[in-house]
Amino acid sequence: MAKEASPCPCDLGDKLEYTGVGREVSVGHIKAYLSLPSVSTDRAIVVIHDIFGWQLPNTRYIADMLACNGFIAICPDFYKGQEPWKPSNNKQEFNDWLKSRDPNNINKEADVVLAYLKQQCNAEKIGVIGFCWGGAAVHHLMLHYSEFRAGVSICGVITLMEDNYSLKKPTFYIFAEKDDIIPLSQVAELEEKLKQQSKADFEVKIYPGQTHGFVHRKKEDINPEDKPYIEEARKDMLSWLSRYV
Repeated sequence: MAKEASPCPCDLGDKLEYTGVGREVSVGHIKAYLSLPSVSTDRAIVVIHDIFGWQLPNTRYIADMLACNGFIAICPDFYKGQEPWKPSNNKQEFNDWLKSRDPNNINKEADVVLAYLKQQCNAEKIGVIGFCWGGAAVHHLMLHYSEFRAGVSICGVITLMEDNYSLKKPTFYIFAEKDDIIPLSQVAELEEKLKQQSKADFEVKIYPGQTHGFVHRKKEDINPEDKPYIEEARKDMLSWLSRYV
């Protein structure tokens, strides 16, 4: 797949005023946000943040949503203490900023997170979701880690994805019809490559009228016309995870 220059960075969108109900923990050489369900479970989901980092309230809201639906949820700092992107940053410097934050170079972090979930949380069935930058990271992990029973890539930036489509486990790709970061031509090419190479189940779904980051960076109350699609995408995400994890 062509790797033309990414039109990132994306806009932050609607930042939630949300403190979260989980807690921050140390996981090997990185920190993470951990949210636990009200009842004991052996099912866990790794939540991979977007370019705005692991402390973005919107991403923690999704982690808490997963916990409310019966999963252990953990959102690690895949930037390893490096600064996340800030809306005030100079966009001309984005590609240089990205060089030390490669979504295809996260195996060390994935390994310590998997070990933590298994040893500290007694997790036996593990899935992964990711947003934007994290969506590209999900694609990478689903190519290389059979430990993840399922993945959901949400508005994953295709130009950042590894040029390999032999998925190990079921993966769901959520895209927005009017995404100015990810044109539909790239989505069509991704789907065709997956059809040719993937032996694992996969689904690619485009949500009408939506823009980049709609699943976690749009507030339903101030975007009423988008609310049905935000809710549908979140429901689809949970359904995929419940089916395979």
